[in-house]
Amino acid sequence: MTLTAALAEAILYSQPDAPAREHAREGIRDFMAVSWPVLQGTVPDSGLPALRTLYSDGSVRSQALLLGYAGHALDYDDFHADFRGHPSVVILPALFACQRVQPRSLEPFLDAYVTGIEMAGRLGLAISQQHYALGYHNTATLGTIAAAAALARLLGMESQTTATLLGIAATQASGLRAQFGSAVKPLHAGFAAERAVTAAQLTLAGIDGRQQGVIEAFVAASSAGQAQPEKVLENWGSPWRISTPGLEFKPFPTCAGTHSAAEAARILRQQWLAAGKPLDALLSQIVDITVAFPPGGDIAASIRVPVNGIEARFSLEYVIAAMLIYGDLRLQDFAEGDLNHQVMPLAARVRRTPDESAPPDAINPALRFHVVTLTLADGTTLHQRRTRQHSLAEGVNVSSKLQRALGDASPELLAATALHSTAELQRLTGALTRH
Repeated sequence: MTLTAALAEAILYSQPDAPAREHAREGIRDFMAVSWPVLQGTVPDSGLPALRTLYSDGSVRSQALLLGYAGHALDYDDFHADFRGHPSVVILPALFACQRVQPRSLEPFLDAYVTGIEMAGRLGLAISQQHYALGYHNTATLGTIAAAAALARLLGMESQTTATLLGIAATQASGLRAQFGSAVKPLHAGFAAERAVTAAQLTLAGIDGRQQGVIEAFVAASSAGQAQPEKVLENWGSPWRISTPGLEFKPFPTCAGTHSAAEAARILRQQWLAAGKPLDALLSQIVDITVAFPPGGDIAASIRVPVNGIEARFSLEYVIAAMLIYGDLRLQDFAEGDLNHQVMPLAARVRRTPDESAPPDAINPALRFHVVTLTLADGTTLHQRRTRQHSLAEGVNVSSKLQRALGDASPELLAATALHSTAELQRLTGALTRH
């Protein structure tokens, strides 16, 4: 049996367990939390209104694109380490868009989502870290194929049609990290969801495509010779990728590559205040700030001097300064539009100092760390080291994140996020796709 044929069998017939389904519910709640403010227009965003004028036909493809963009617009959505990207903002928009016109019951929907995350993680392992290092945006590229796998499961395709679907999705997969810091980055998620839906529609319409060799060709062509295609199927569902290593939910509306730096800065701030010293004294005395990390650890957080709130999400300098000043990364400081210019003078004092003694980030991003050092006017230095593992151990309260996002939305909508019935799934589907 070829790789694609075996993969089609795994996608269609492997059975997610109860913990995987519960993790899927949590992923859906987080998606609701990050997309709802954009869909409702409660945060500044000019991209979605513009897209709505272009994709106004209410079609499944248009709905998938709009939802994908909305979910990724704040850069507040979940992350998966094996995938090295944001899988839910591609997979769930494609599923919700199809669910609106072809309703399925709750368990098949959850199983399709779990399957999509499995595909995302397995592809990430197979294609290696080189895919991202070469300049591809995994959310856009691998996400297209992952969402197609989820659709195959949701729509109950046969093995041969699933193989065709995967090939059509793979040949459309594209997206470049060079777009980070612009509205095209979140649009990547929309494009990927739309392409997955298109691939499914083409397949069901009878368009003929290669049923073998395409996935292998895609993995080989975009991994700089580091491809390990056997990992696409190796131990499929044992454990499910949505459970282990699991989805990482964001505590801040910024690039995940800035989070441990932000947390290190917050700890330094908290320690200063806990000693009974005023914040103004700290901010006025800082003459230099350094941030150390593994070589290549700032590949995503590459913007040193942002010019707007969107670029600020990818700036270690701005993130560290904002955290020192406010003790949090506030949504308004990273929304579309002007920068908070109170942050910029302190951000200008931040210097990047990669730790050349550490293994390169590309080898294992799970080992990423940031060391933030503040040098004060009297020569005192304050240090704090924070790792990704520290961040993951603390976790994120998704329920609180969702409640803040929904604001004054109806109690019925909040109750539906429990996702214990098909009726609740349909209520969420209607709320997300009516905009």
